[in-house]
Amino acid sequence: MSDLNGAANGAANGNGGGAVNGNGGAGGPLALSLVPKTDTKQTMKDFKTDQEVRWCPGCGDYAILAAVQSFLPELGLRRENITFVSGIGCSSRFPYYMNTYGFHSIHGRAPAIATGLATSRPDLSVWVVTGDGDALSIGGNHLIHALRRNVNLKILLFNNRIYGLTKGQYSPTSETGKITKSTPMGSLDAPFNPLSLAIGAEGTFVARTIDSDRKHLQSVLRAAAQHRGTALVEIYQNCNIFNDGAFDPLKDPSVRDDITIRLEDGQPIVFGADGQKALRRTPGGSFEVVDTADVAASEIAVHDASNPDPSQAFALSRLDSPAFEHTPIGIFRNVDRPSYDELMRAQLDEAAEPQGKGDLAGLLASGDTWRVD
Repeated sequence: MSDLNGAANGAANGNGGGAVNGNGGAGGPLALSLVPKTDTKQTMKDFKTDQEVRWCPGCGDYAILAAVQSFLPELGLRRENITFVSGIGCSSRFPYYMNTYGFHSIHGRAPAIATGLATSRPDLSVWVVTGDGDALSIGGNHLIHALRRNVNLKILLFNNRIYGLTKGQYSPTSETGKITKSTPMGSLDAPFNPLSLAIGAEGTFVARTIDSDRKHLQSVLRAAAQHRGTALVEIYQNCNIFNDGAFDPLKDPSVRDDITIRLEDGQPIVFGADGQKALRRTPGGSFEVVDTADVAASEIAVHDASNPDPSQAFALSRLDSPAFEHTPIGIFRNVDRPSYDELMRAQLDEAAEPQGKGDLAGLLASGDTWRVD
């Protein structure tokens, strides 16, 4: 595998935009180095379609759509080389509203379809749009394997902790005891923590943001787009019909600054309206909340998203709870590792080198006599 890693790194660093390394360089980020650039300036309007946007009035999906449409022009990519793939659910209507190529696929299979697309077409920027039900129930297996393989695609996971399209059943992220149409006495299931799941699957880029915080949302999207391999972005998204107010504490100006932990790579993890709270790593490897005034600066944990050891990122992901006592947002993990598609291309080149790539059309049109030694 070390030879393949070297071949993948060498091939990628020497092609398409002159990228110098896995995270960027003179020619831009490796993740986008093979995607053709546009010669004309783009605006948000260029990424809107003529389709009527049909979500419930007040749905958080509107805010996410607007954030994505206004962010994409920054990448300067040709629209015909951007593809959005979705599964089933409210969020999966997304491709209809993006003036790019798109694929509204089947329940839970968007990561699998996107994997085939990304590995066969390195000239595309491939995005997956999914929901907590679509990605973490029937699609759970496809999600974790895309993450562990590190395919060059970006996954936006809209988490509203409910099934919205099918009218309000509990989902894999609904809190225990959740009363819904399908659990009138309260859900008995322990919910998934999407970020813990992604980090446990060795995801190389794992982040969380909020639908209504456009500045933060777009900053995370920028980093995800530039990442080499799979980027998973969990977006807390309000379903105002079937689970309204699920994330209100994180949006309430009177309390949000005291419970929201904004992660910044390389910076001490300090939060609170006046920076009065901080995180300290315990001997057991978890985190505890302390008063900044009561500890030395050296005791305050420093966020290290690029640490190959996922233990700190995992411990941060465990701070979140249904009650939102302390909720980190931002980029939890961002490590550099060759993507699956790079490794696959290097392996195919190695296999073809002795006799050349061959001629499939010639093979199919050749004689029908075969000799097997």
